[in-house]
Amino acid sequence: MTAKRQIHLGLFLQGAGHHVSGWRHPKAEAGSENFDLLLRVTQAAEQAKFDMVFLADGLTSGVDAHPSTIARFEPLTLLAALALVTNKIGLAATSSTTYGEPYHTARAFSSIDHLSHGRAAWNIVTTSYARTANNFSKSHPEHDERYAVAGEFVDVVRGLWDSWDDDAFIKDKQSGIYADPNKVHMLDHQGKYYSVKGPLNIPRSPQGHPILIQAGSSGPGQDLAARTADVVFTAQQSLAEAQGFYKSLKSRVEKFGRPADAVAVMPGFLPVIGRTSKEAAEKLAELDQWTELKSAMPLLEERIGHSLAEYDPDGPLPDLPISDQLRSRAELLTALARRENLTIRQLALRVAAGRGHHIVLGTPVDVADRMQEWFETRAADGFNVMPPFFPEGLEDFTQLVVPILQERGLFRTDYTGSTLRDQLGLARPALTSV
Repeated sequence: MTAKRQIHLGLFLQGAGHHVSGWRHPKAEAGSENFDLLLRVTQAAEQAKFDMVFLADGLTSGVDAHPSTIARFEPLTLLAALALVTNKIGLAATSSTTYGEPYHTARAFSSIDHLSHGRAAWNIVTTSYARTANNFSKSHPEHDERYAVAGEFVDVVRGLWDSWDDDAFIKDKQSGIYADPNKVHMLDHQGKYYSVKGPLNIPRSPQGHPILIQAGSSGPGQDLAARTADVVFTAQQSLAEAQGFYKSLKSRVEKFGRPADAVAVMPGFLPVIGRTSKEAAEKLAELDQWTELKSAMPLLEERIGHSLAEYDPDGPLPDLPISDQLRSRAELLTALARRENLTIRQLALRVAAGRGHHIVLGTPVDVADRMQEWFETRAADGFNVMPPFFPEGLEDFTQLVVPILQERGLFRTDYTGSTLRDQLGLARPALTSV
């Protein structure tokens, strides 16, 4: 019998909270550089049986950045540390294809997969922001070029992960053979962007390939995800939009010869939970009151891809060309502003709260109901949970919402395997070559 479909849950780790003013809450702890906090919330997510924790990343900083991103650990270093103090939860992090090298990326994530006994995941990003190039000796490619680079980059990484058969390292003391020479595979990749010979200098990882995550929602982004990804993170504002994206992505998956359920779609989901709907609304209003326009506007401008300084903040969002920076997010926020007749100020506050992700206010039952609706109507296979602040925002979800989902049979009560692939219900990939 086929196992009953259940919700997947990821915890989106932002040390100062996802709301731009979350760190100001009296009960908040803060800091993406605060290892003690990150450790405790990761272990809390594991205790609640989440599939994974997820670390976003960027390669720039500034005093007007989101408090969770001004200062933060290098994510793969942090994953390696978390691997040693957790047992079952998946460990996912972002690494750029535009500002990285396939060999380094393949080696790092394979190492984390070994250290964690099969719980590593790579969130593939092309890096949207052109200012990132200021920290590297290269120019920033255009949108579609970045995805062309990413496609070849991912192919090379997957080829390197298949450098060795699973049983290649025989370590035969009598014969003196450490690695079987018949079980090594030279990649010898010669492409448009990369020349990589191989092999990778680490055995094949416990999962075969670490889990691949992709978050691009533009056409090229969806195609890359449909061809390569195991999980897709996305930002969707409404049920109808989420259903449309879900249908589009799954159709593309099948066009690449893969079964639709080979990819889990997990929208970002920011829950604000109260004993009553009124209390939940008051919680969000309290956070919003600490948000000054000067701290919200850079986040909106970053995602829209244009300066809005010359426009009246209490007027409508002007008609602007869609940015080449974060194309899908700019389209989503523009559509939101038009649909709800939001002023620039109102849109900036929405972005300050959830950066374009879905915000749900209400009681634990309200939140569980919304998740169930999106899940059962094929708008999502799971959710990337984004607490507005830590640790209480996560505690509200794990202690109040998760038990409801479990009672309804929508979420596991215990882990059913040892690897992240096990939790996601995905088969271990057979050895292949690019």
